[in-house]
Amino acid sequence: MKKLIFVLFIVVGFLQTFGQAKKPTLMIVPADIYCTRANFTMEFDNQGSKVVLPDYKKTMQNDENMRLVITKIQSMFVDRGFPLKNLEAELKKLEKESAEMSMMTSKSSGSSIAESPIDILKRTAKADIILDIDFNVKKNGPQKYISFNLQGLDAYTSKAIANAAGAGKPSSAAQVEILLEEAVLQHLDNFQAQIMAHFEDLFANGREVVCKIKVWDSSPVNLEEEFGDEELNKHIDDWFAKNTVKGRYNQADASENMMNFDQVRIPLYNEKGKALDTKNWLNELRKVLKGEPYNLVSKLYLKGLGEAWLIIGEK
Repeated sequence: MKKLIFVLFIVVGFLQTFGQAKKPTLMIVPADIYCTRANFTMEFDNQGSKVVLPDYKKTMQNDENMRLVITKIQSMFVDRGFPLKNLEAELKKLEKESAEMSMMTSKSSGSSIAESPIDILKRTAKADIILDIDFNVKKNGPQKYISFNLQGLDAYTSKAIANAAGAGKPSSAAQVEILLEEAVLQHLDNFQAQIMAHFEDLFANGREVVCKIKVWDSSPVNLEEEFGDEELNKHIDDWFAKNTVKGRYNQADASENMMNFDQVRIPLYNEKGKALDTKNWLNELRKVLKGEPYNLVSKLYLKGLGEAWLIIGEK
């Protein structure tokens, strides 16, 4: 009898764990093409080059239909157990924290690094997946219907990982958000399956990020400085080999003053079960370089969400 109770306890625990399986955090934003079409854009000065970006704040303040559509999609995913970050709440958080600044400088040399407002939003919100929504309300005689394109983007790489597109049935009375719900529902199971397949791949093979190692002009060493029998760049490369998931990464470029790593697979969570982002992961290398035999001061900077820079020689 005791054995049976023990087995039942294990089964119940398993079912509870399975039912509470981790799901990715989502954030829903208006598609770039939607913002451009409605003239909700802003200009970003990227070190002298003008870049046109969607202005989410202007869109949410001036487009009632988009606000209703985002609210409806949020409710559909909340009903399916997905945690969500609210776009408007994140934008307000940025304003309160004055996080719209697109520059940072070295305390010593004044060297600067550019970051776009979209990068700042992603870094602050820390959603796993961005849901990018574009829609049009069309007419068929006295009736209206909606066509939509919903795309899931990995927030760290901006790669498309899920897509759903279609059109709903014409109606003479339904509101925009109801038209959208009817149009999206028939695609939602497949769309969710695509998202979860991607997230399960991240669990198995790690999250894909970009890491760049740089050297300030004032640094006392470059990446060819020898420590022991090996150059510093070899020590760094060995650290990447040991600390990536299944040793998966690619050294895309290198010189005496920089090393660029892409397709770097880092764990989703650390050993304590806490979510791990690019900056926290690369901070472990910063700690190594701070100690013996290197004794190197370096600055760690998170550019966007999926790209971190370690700049050697200054804070």
